[in-house]
Amino acid sequence: MYCCVLTYLVEYKGGTRVQERTLSILKPDVVERGIIGNVISYIEAAGLKVVAQRMCRLTVSQAEEFYDVHRDRPFFPELVKFMTSGPVVVQVLEGESAIAVYRDVMGATNPKEAAKGTIRADFAESIDANCVHGSDNADNAKREIMFFFGECEIF
Repeated sequence: MYCCVLTYLVEYKGGTRVQERTLSILKPDVVERGIIGNVISYIEAAGLKVVAQRMCRLTVSQAEEFYDVHRDRPFFPELVKFMTSGPVVVQVLEGESAIAVYRDVMGATNPKEAAKGTIRADFAESIDANCVHGSDNADNAKREIMFFFGECEIF
């Protein structure tokens, strides 16, 4: 069974803060260029912890299922082709407001519009080969994490 606890509370001296988990995918361009460590350093510098990680190669059917929300968009065939062109690194990231923090660290989808110091501004070569994927909300994070990991695989 694939299920994960996505959000949980940590108590601190009468106050609480929410710890979240989000999915990260380092895309084939990152793996091919040998910059996995560079990208992970940005993630860790933002205070996010990698609690699960694996390298895999997506099949066409897996990529189509994962990106099904984009099926009717004109870029869908190229997205599937790119995501199956080589290995990817999938990760579960954990931290306070992890979804928002990781989206800030990734930068805008179009690297030309991404702020300096973000992964996409500093490493992405194009809007198609834009280095990383990150969950956009808590519901999608839960679904995406469950797509790749079982609960016993997350530390």
